[in-house]
Amino acid sequence: MDNRNNSGATGPLAGKRVVVTRAPEQASELIRALEVLGAQVLSLPTVGFAPPEDSAELDAAFARLAEFDWILFTSQNAVRFFCSRWSESVGERSDVGSVRGRVAAVGAATARALESEGMRVEYVAQTQTGESLAAELRDSVAGKQVLLPRSDRVDDRLPSALREAGAIVYEVTAYRTLRPETLDSEILTSLRRAEVAVIVFASPSAFHNLAAFVPHSELASLSNQVQFAAIGSTTSRALRESGVRVAIESNDSSSAGLADAIAKFYQRQSSTVRHA
Repeated sequence: MDNRNNSGATGPLAGKRVVVTRAPEQASELIRALEVLGAQVLSLPTVGFAPPEDSAELDAAFARLAEFDWILFTSQNAVRFFCSRWSESVGERSDVGSVRGRVAAVGAATARALESEGMRVEYVAQTQTGESLAAELRDSVAGKQVLLPRSDRVDDRLPSALREAGAIVYEVTAYRTLRPETLDSEILTSLRRAEVAVIVFASPSAFHNLAAFVPHSELASLSNQVQFAAIGSTTSRALRESGVRVAIESNDSSSAGLADAIAKFYQRQSSTVRHA
């Protein structure tokens, strides 16, 4: 059981046990942000990531990269696996920063990931969803070739919106989203007994993968006792469509933004109790 003890901590989340479902390689910053606020963090990764089983499709996109007017990135994972494969297949001949297509990101965290790879970001969505990105770029993508590197487990809302705007969209699988074979039984038991305060989801996949171990109906009931926190409207929508009550929604996809949203939830609760 990965139980990040924070005994003696102070702050708005002091004494709160928070379950983080992010993959280990993406969770450390969020864990630190929560611990700074006093939380006791339990790591329960319900999602993992890996390169495509066959990268031929992505390599073909690299070969014709000069044809694309826009490249749209909707997650930090898309950036990570796109750039990793680029380094393997193209990097010796050309740096990823030399990409000529205009680059857009779904949010600030994705934009920072791109910039850290040396890519110039021309546009960042004001509202951090793929559909918003398509709407905001509607006039700019009409009649343009758009490359969309994505997970193998995504819906068609974004490419459909882009095509409705007149874009010529080329979707490519940049990475796979995986479900773990097992989960930490102690943490899972604590969750099912509502012995934790908050559980955090950063993607619909993280939630649906948990539902392979805890039925949707049980999660819906549990959300009346445990605060379910989601990053972004897409994740919140997936939870609500499964009957789950979303108590905390952060439109800021950064770790600091999510931790702050959780802290503010409890600060509002404390204020309500004091004034009751």
